[in-house]
Amino acid sequence: MISRGRETNLLLLALGAMFLQQTFASLGRSLPSVIAPAIITDLRLDATWVGVYVSLIALSALLFQLGCGSFIIRYGALRMSQVALLLLAVGLTAASSGSVALLAFSAIIGGGGSAISTPASSHLLGRYSPPKYAPLVFSVKQTAVPAGLLLAGLLGPALTRWTSWSVTLNVAAAGCLIFAILLQGTRAEFDADRVPSRRFKVSDFRTTFTSVLATADLRNLSIACFAFNGLQTVFTSYFIIYLVELGYSLSLAGFVFSVAMFVAVPCRILWGWLGSTSLSPRSMLGGLALGMAASTLAIGFYTSAWPVLFLGIVASCLSATAMSWHGVLLAEAARLAPAGMRGMATGGVLSYGQIGGLVLPLAYSALLYATGSHGLGFALCGVPALVVGVLLTRSYVKPRDGAGS
Repeated sequence: MISRGRETNLLLLALGAMFLQQTFASLGRSLPSVIAPAIITDLRLDATWVGVYVSLIALSALLFQLGCGSFIIRYGALRMSQVALLLLAVGLTAASSGSVALLAFSAIIGGGGSAISTPASSHLLGRYSPPKYAPLVFSVKQTAVPAGLLLAGLLGPALTRWTSWSVTLNVAAAGCLIFAILLQGTRAEFDADRVPSRRFKVSDFRTTFTSVLATADLRNLSIACFAFNGLQTVFTSYFIIYLVELGYSLSLAGFVFSVAMFVAVPCRILWGWLGSTSLSPRSMLGGLALGMAASTLAIGFYTSAWPVLFLGIVASCLSATAMSWHGVLLAEAARLAPAGMRGMATGGVLSYGQIGGLVLPLAYSALLYATGSHGLGFALCGVPALVVGVLLTRSYVKPRDGAGS
């Protein structure tokens, strides 16, 4: 009984620590995009450059996620969580300088930090989560992503209006640094499984990338992650800019965005609970994909004549799907991973997500440059989600027809 109580306490402590780690990671990664209208105006940049900025983040994140598996095993998931927060703090500080070159540098460093945070937290929670309830536990942890976006949407524009966008970025950097220091007290327990003899090899990049192609289930998760993360990146990067260019104020646009992010928090827990009890994770993800496709199509029809309430409802529907799939997908990736390789497997699946985060924002930017239409860009970026929805739904039905799984 004491052992079970200790296991529960460790699970709750790990969940709380990783929830806050992911909150700061989400805040650090998204904040420059949330206050982008102020940065664009001050530095006299074109909105299409936001797509380049977030694609640099995705490219950096791809490389870091492909290579971080060995470091997680050697140094421990907690230590790499601290490294992630430190990188985010450095990136935010660099972005606050106002230099275009340092903005690019901040995308690379911050992208790397945010990329490490998820495989590290997944590796840690995989040790303490009961397998049956892993989708729920991972979903609770992943509610930190919309929580970070919620904070960015509420506090970012407000603090920018009261001070400046540079001060706002530095405040967020200080928060990341302080929490990295506070995590040190839990390292003895949470990094007890580290393997100091593990060495990093250049081949780890290829191994991480190809390891998830070994089975059909991991391949499907990788394809889904490509579509989902790409759409999520477009949503978090361009939604506020879209509303501002339609004529809404930065504060109002930030508020609508924050409301949508708030909706994602209970939805992540709900989808995780359903994926742990009533539905298979695969069918859950297929339904979410179809919801994403429908929501992005509706956002494509936004005009300045739409009431704010309608804008918020449609945005909330997209948030409930495109911002709420992570826990189910990551728990499934951790479940399917070979023993002791949860960090590498989730990093491999997420690396395909980073490719989506690289490709779709660039496609959006190119379309915006060519047509000037944000709506067309959103509609186009929902197409991969539609394809994934059909794929996952069909692959779920097929075993029930007797083909086997």
